Amino acid sequence: MLTEFTRVPVCARCLRSPKPMAAEYFCVTCRTPFQNHFPLDESGRCRLCRTGTRGFDAAYCFGSYEGTLRELIHLFKYGRMKPLARTLAANLASALPRDQKFDVVVPMPLHWRRKWQRGFNQAELLARRTARRYGIPVRNAVRRIRSTAAQAGLSNAQRRENVVGAFRIRKPRAIEGRRVLLIDDVMTTGATASACALALKRGGAASVTLLALARVDRRLFEPAGENSKAFSRTTEGA
Repeated sequence: MLTEFTRVPVCARCLRSPKPMAAEYFCVTCRTPFQNHFPLDESGRCRLCRTGTRGFDAAYCFGSYEGTLRELIHLFKYGRMKPLARTLAANLASALPRDQKFDVVVPMPLHWRRKWQRGFNQAELLARRTARRYGIPVRNAVRRIRSTAAQAGLSNAQRRENVVGAFRIRKPRAIEGRRVLLIDDVMTTGATASACALALKRGGAASVTLLALARVDRRLFEPAGENSKAFSRTTEGA
C-alpha cells in the first residue's frame, strides 16, 4: 500500500513507524538523553547547560536519528521528496509541549551554495508547516554567511569553533523582543543550533527554543572503537 504521495515510494506503515525518543534520564533544558543521572546536577541539567554553552533556552526533539526516521529524513533531504514534509512536520510538532507559546518560527538557514545544490532548505519546509499549525508567522530572519567545514569527525569544542560567526541576522525587526521557535531537521551535538540561537539573541530575540525532528542518540555509541567512528560520520546543520 503506497501513500497518497504518488511520487514518494514509502508505504504508510513506514511513515507511521518512527517513535518518539525514550529515556529514563533527560537534561531538563536541552533534553539530551542519558543512561543514568550522574551527568545531571540537582536541577536536572547537563554540563553544557550548566556552563551556559548552549545558545538556546530549551530544545525538543521527536526521535532518534536512526532506523526508519533516519531513512525518511534522507529521502526528504537528499532524495528531494518534499511531500514527506507533511508527515515529518507532524512528528516534529508532537515533540513540543502544548503549553509552550511562541511569536515567530525561524528555520535553520542553509548557506546559499548548499541551498542551490539541494534546491531547497528542508528546515524551511518543516518551519512553514509548523508555523501554519500554530498560527504564527515564519520568518527567514537569519542568514548563513559562511560555508563551514563538515562537522563530522570534529570534537565538541571543534564543532563550536567551526560555526563561530557563521550566522548573521537579516531581519532584526522580525525577532526583536519575540519568543523564537528555531526549526532544524537533525541535531547532533547542538553546536550549530547554539551558534544560530546566539545570533538570534544578539539580534534582540527574547528567547530561543530549538525544535528538531531527530537527534543523534549518543547513548548508542561507545567512546572508542568502531561505534565511535560511526558517530563521527553523522552530520548536523547540513
